[in-house]
Amino acid sequence: MSDFAKLFQQMMEQSHKMARAFNPALESFQVHGFDKLMPTMPKDFMEMMWGNTFNPEGLDARTRLLAVIAGLTVLGAQADVQFRMTVRHALEAGATEREISEVIYQMGMLGGIPAMSRALELAHAVFEEQDTDKETGQ
Repeated sequence: MSDFAKLFQQMMEQSHKMARAFNPALESFQVHGFDKLMPTMPKDFMEMMWGNTFNPEGLDARTRLLAVIAGLTVLGAQADVQFRMTVRHALEAGATEREISEVIYQMGMLGGIPAMSRALELAHAVFEEQDTDKETGQ
């Protein structure tokens, strides 16, 4: 185990002890829907931040976000909040549900079927939320 892994493990153990001391119910507490608290950035802002501002000849925000989805998928789609937020931002930047799904499918060959399946599950949850938001006018 690397020094960083040991340090991280100690930090997590300490956090659990503190949570247990504060309130035993917090030991296994997870914030579901935390990603919904973070707003989706407007497309123009994403283009400024991740698009062509620093490299006018480079990738646009849509393509960069698809690349991030690919990387997060290969890593096993373990960071639920980050994955869901990136899918939302990719949609806002102009990526289609089909393009996002295709990127995830492609990564199944590199990251494995479990990673692909988890990523698809997370992406499709975002797609359903987007559809619900459209239906309710939000």
